[in-house]
Amino acid sequence: MLNNSPAWSALKDFHLQYKDTHLTHFFNEDDHRFKNYHLDHDDLIFDYSRTHLNSSIKSALIALAKQQNLEEWRDKMFAGEKINITENRSVLHTALRAQKDDVFMHDGENVVPEIHDILERMEHFTNAIHDGKATGYTGKKIDTIVNIGIGGSDLGPYMVCEALRNYKKEGINSFFVSNVDAEHLLSVLDQINAETTLFLIASKTFTTQETMTNAQSAKDWFLKQAGNDSDAVSKHFIALSTNQKAAEAFGILPENIFPFRDWVGGRYSLWSAIGLSIALSVGFDDFRSLLAGARSMDHHFKTAPLDQNIPVMMALIGIWYRNFWDMDSLAVLPYAQNLHRFPAFLQQLDMESNGKSVDRGGNMISYNTGPIVFGEPGTNGQHAFYQLIHQGTTIIPCDFIGIKNGAAGYEDHQTKLNANMIAQTTALMNGRSIEDSDGKTYKSFQGNRPSNIILLSKLSPYSLGQLIALYEHKVFAQGIIWNINSFDQWGVELGKVLTADILQKINSDSLSTENIHYKIFKS
Repeated sequence: MLNNSPAWSALKDFHLQYKDTHLTHFFNEDDHRFKNYHLDHDDLIFDYSRTHLNSSIKSALIALAKQQNLEEWRDKMFAGEKINITENRSVLHTALRAQKDDVFMHDGENVVPEIHDILERMEHFTNAIHDGKATGYTGKKIDTIVNIGIGGSDLGPYMVCEALRNYKKEGINSFFVSNVDAEHLLSVLDQINAETTLFLIASKTFTTQETMTNAQSAKDWFLKQAGNDSDAVSKHFIALSTNQKAAEAFGILPENIFPFRDWVGGRYSLWSAIGLSIALSVGFDDFRSLLAGARSMDHHFKTAPLDQNIPVMMALIGIWYRNFWDMDSLAVLPYAQNLHRFPAFLQQLDMESNGKSVDRGGNMISYNTGPIVFGEPGTNGQHAFYQLIHQGTTIIPCDFIGIKNGAAGYEDHQTKLNANMIAQTTALMNGRSIEDSDGKTYKSFQGNRPSNIILLSKLSPYSLGQLIALYEHKVFAQGIIWNINSFDQWGVELGKVLTADILQKINSDSLSTENIHYKIFKS
């Protein structure tokens, strides 16, 4: 078992040795703390100087990664081996951002040509919409995109479109509908014109209950607006799915069905055809730049030595605090308003991937795995929940995400924003001393609370691609070290099965006594 292993025991000893050591001690003993505890790749900087690490602890964490064969598992993933063992699938989202001459093998086949065929189809379609060559049923140019999906078919594309608002194509508005609560769909339908709206139905199986309920209601609304012209549906509905038969039955033309393979997990799918909403929102050149940024981080993760590897070091720092300091949460705090959906995206990426209590052999484990992830943009969060982070009884490690260069012409805003971010990390580390009227000095709060800073030069498609891939690989690395499968989600699947069963019983009025509360809802 992992928590009885030599590397684990060594880290437990280090925690006992340093658990009462204040963060400021690490700065006091190292005049070059920042230089020695920061990494950079392209224009991305990772500063982990405000963590309880020194060279000995870092070496012990690297030994844990090596003990758990992280490098071998990483290479298996890139090689297309079926590391999603419970579903017997490869994990090849990295292939989606490959260059044309790259090779990613799956069952003896190089999948890169197929990926680029679909990319070229997406590009042709995107350009036809933007150029006005593909129009609505009345000949008017498409100016509105409505993506209907849920989970990874919503969180990733929605987050990216919000993050890249400054790159939005002129004349294009984008909406995202995910909740099966009709109010979500209705709030969008109230704002759009059927003649100029394109609906993207994003569902791998084309059977996802919430998505297909919303899709059918959107289609019904559209047909009313279009005078029940069923032929008009083909000009306004696109499928991002592998189920061609079901998509065609819905009224979607074969050429408007964009597929992706089963080795693309939902929370890793924004790089695939699921990202068509992104391409339509920002243009295909910027979509390719997003892929290029991710590809750059893939190369770094694949080739950099472990102690200089940003995703690996982020993963190890997270394990250090989750497993040895017993800190159960992670706050992700982007100091960029356009990243306001990034914490929600990471909640799925991290908590759905590593929220597991059995190992890869199906055995119950006796150590902690994935953290509780939450966050909001700075500076809003400072006026909400930061008080608990600074002074509460629960210590919460934080990832601060900063941007050097913000909106042109508003440099004073960016200066104040970044000053706030630096102030927060400093306050978390140092705490605060107060002297009372008798001259007695005491601590208002102790500080000694860890944080990382991830700094981007600007929030561009390329740098966003790097940032997302950074967290993808961090989550992967932690899953390997914890000996869990990060790529299934049986808890989520159970909820889907139970929902379908309950719906069937509601519709047949056969609910048992123990489900009386559903009868109350029905009445």
